[in-house]
Amino acid sequence: MSKERAVSPRAVASPSASEAPDILPSGNKVLNGSGHTALDPLQVYLAQRKEEVDRLLQSYLPRTSCEPALIHEAVRYSLFAGGKRLRPILCIAACEAVEGNVARALPFAAAIELMHTYSLIHDDLPAMDNDTYRRGKLTNHKMFSESTAILAGDALLTATFTMLAEKGLSGSISPRRILSIILELGAACGSAGMVGGQLLDIASQGGEEINLDKLVKIHSLKTGALFRASIRMGGILGSAGPKKLTALTRFGEKAGLAFQIADDILDVEGDAALMGKSVGQDQSKEKWTYPGFLGLARAKKEAETLVEDALAALERFGSEADPLRQIAKYMVDRKK
Repeated sequence: MSKERAVSPRAVASPSASEAPDILPSGNKVLNGSGHTALDPLQVYLAQRKEEVDRLLQSYLPRTSCEPALIHEAVRYSLFAGGKRLRPILCIAACEAVEGNVARALPFAAAIELMHTYSLIHDDLPAMDNDTYRRGKLTNHKMFSESTAILAGDALLTATFTMLAEKGLSGSISPRRILSIILELGAACGSAGMVGGQLLDIASQGGEEINLDKLVKIHSLKTGALFRASIRMGGILGSAGPKKLTALTRFGEKAGLAFQIADDILDVEGDAALMGKSVGQDQSKEKWTYPGFLGLARAKKEAETLVEDALAALERFGSEADPLRQIAKYMVDRKK
């Protein structure tokens, strides 16, 4: 069976400004050698993959006309609020890196976004981070109600696993591999992963000083675990061998931690209008962050070092892993 291979960012032809896809974020145009406006190849890649993920999610979830309409409206409100789809894209890029079939991996990558959006809705709740805005819009509980937001998160969490099972039953991937995918995602998001990291994060706010090891643990669980799982899922779906899967795992761990440090930095010096949410929230909530612990300069250096380590983990890979390499750099250079 032939394998679908996406073009790496290096090889993407830069279309003219008039050919730019509507979904491409503004501010990603560059001048080519002849001085004409072109598009950043990585942003084209991200936009194309985002469109694929969004199209699948749109077709999978119940419409707002389905009863009870309120829950489906709340679910779709947060899911399609403008997220970058970075985690599912990393899953797809990891599958590409091991020359796997991207078309078969796409539904499993999309399911990751359901899990991620559930976590954001619950993180924003008054009992958690008590945030008012997310991606430039009112948070789910502000738009609807606390109870509706809780249930919307629950619905997305449940839909994650029904989607994995449904797509697994309808496809050509072996049951054993599907079970491995379900285990990977469930373990990353449970009490020993994302949920545990959130609890540690809340417990550390305004409390006793913590050391760097504990800060790394909080970030690695709360944010890094899902990044690691996303990339490992792509490798598993692409039939990665043990050595390549180990390398992808290391890449995911380093890149995931770098992403969270970049998030911490953006909360200090980011543009609230560009980010779509308030900045300075970490300090006001007395959260422990890398900038707070190390200072901005050292935090930025640590993020850069982690990206270098992530890239080093991909040394055995060829040009098929270029999307992963470019995304890792983007994760710490982004402005939102």
